[in-house]
Amino acid sequence: MPLKPNQRSRAQESRAAIQRLYIAMRHLFIRGNYKPLGVSGEAIIEALTQLRPEIYGSINDPERVELDGLLYVFQRLPKGIEECRYIKLISREGFEDSNFEPIVPSKRRRNSYRIDESQMYIEMTRGRSDIYDILTHLTFMYIEAEKIRRNSEDHKQRKRREWEMLEKIVVREEKGEEYNKEIAYTYLSTLLGRTYEETVDACQRFSSASDVNSVFHITYWLGKLATEEAMDEGDREISFSSALREKIGHHYYGDLWARNIKSALLERNLLNRPLHIISANLHSVMNTLYAKAALRTKNEIEDLARELSEPANEEMRQRVQKYAVRNGMVQIDDTSGTNISVQIIDTAQLNLSSLPTELKKDESYIANEKPVILVMDYAFGEQAYETMDELLKPFEQEHGEDIPLNVQSIAIMGKAGILEGGKGDIMIPDAHVFEGTADNYPIENELRPEDFQGKGLRVFSGPMITVMGTSLQNRDILRYFLKSSWKAAGLEMEGAHYQKAIQAASKIRKSINEAVSLRYAYYASDNPLISGQTLASGSLGADGVKPTYLITIQFLNRILNPAAVTPEPKNQVAR
Repeated sequence: MPLKPNQRSRAQESRAAIQRLYIAMRHLFIRGNYKPLGVSGEAIIEALTQLRPEIYGSINDPERVELDGLLYVFQRLPKGIEECRYIKLISREGFEDSNFEPIVPSKRRRNSYRIDESQMYIEMTRGRSDIYDILTHLTFMYIEAEKIRRNSEDHKQRKRREWEMLEKIVVREEKGEEYNKEIAYTYLSTLLGRTYEETVDACQRFSSASDVNSVFHITYWLGKLATEEAMDEGDREISFSSALREKIGHHYYGDLWARNIKSALLERNLLNRPLHIISANLHSVMNTLYAKAALRTKNEIEDLARELSEPANEEMRQRVQKYAVRNGMVQIDDTSGTNISVQIIDTAQLNLSSLPTELKKDESYIANEKPVILVMDYAFGEQAYETMDELLKPFEQEHGEDIPLNVQSIAIMGKAGILEGGKGDIMIPDAHVFEGTADNYPIENELRPEDFQGKGLRVFSGPMITVMGTSLQNRDILRYFLKSSWKAAGLEMEGAHYQKAIQAASKIRKSINEAVSLRYAYYASDNPLISGQTLASGSLGADGVKPTYLITIQFLNRILNPAAVTPEPKNQVAR
């Protein structure tokens, strides 16, 4: 049905809500502090509830606490944050050298410090995306805390008996004392506005997650602080340090990170070699090149990778890494604050005869050219631009000429939300569309859908939408990107940022070859259009092994045997 004049579609309203959300966040960041339930905080809450992100499920239900969404955010927030009235976002300001024990969430690489019983400091070293991400998670947490407060009170604002019993349960839990869990689940289900079955299931999922407190503990503290604020016994507050506000957007950490890498290349006489950059995880390239020889096995790479991914096989993983270090790999653990570690692999030191049969290497090419592979861990959102932009600049020596990097190819592998298909399927982009801006980046992707056909996975191609936050999408926006003339394949957070840096270096600054080979491939971590398949539904697990290694093998084949790859005519990407 066509829209009436002055009538906006649900997708348009949602996109407007995202814009208001980011404008409000940027304003508060510049201001330096705000109260989440104050006038300024209410602007963020209003935008988030109007958006109704898919990942936050029942966010707009006045009574039902969204448990999947809470698990998702608490895996990305520091343990114990539910107890803290004051949260301060900081840059790297020396706490790493203090006696404060860093708290690192299992699903977000950022250091946090519990200053006292009421205050948490959280390092923000990964750019604006990191700040927007955590503010979104905190806002959702405060929305759910208000539901718990209301559920804990009767019509006269007196605390229900269930709340009083929860207090006793939390005390016993902290002391390690036994209590009747079935009775406890019953009390808790009332406070959460959920069924007994839903409550039991949530408690089990929280208990199996690492570095997350129990649902009893979280419910109690969220409700306690919300109640105290409602009774004017202490407002909650979020603030930003002056150092953070000064450094953000100036590539401070990216510059340090890139200098460390280039210095390491120079020290090992690798700076002038052909360089192939891969943005991916820190295990797939290493395992593909070294695992078979290190473990002396004839297993296929995929089977071996599944075995190595098992938590119980830490000793095997250590053997592979030690072997890799003895045979041309250098591990550079990050000290800059970016939380992006790097592997440098000198292919001249590889034992080519021990490489798996899945790799098609050209031994004479490797012997003559001696390419170097630089694997960088995943960046986060806008951090992708900062790190890639700094990495592609010439190495500035203190005394001497600047040394440009001989970058031959750049390959980007990442997890993404797919709009058709399901978990584990592959997306090959032909463009990156930056959501909320007019910035669009067509790319000449060297990878083709045909490279992955017949491998047991579905392959989709088309534009990828680079979003400002994966938790800020709903079905209306996603259907718009899928069904409109965009015909998008999926959504992710880094592609447009990477491409912006690559185009600046290759076509404007001319610091790298304009004809640098580009390889982009994503595998689906979720399908947010399918119920039960959002990021909040759980990790990809073993389903991610196959696409990860299929993509890795394609990257490496093009590095180790470039002559064997005949590029398809440009702009002929099949869907």
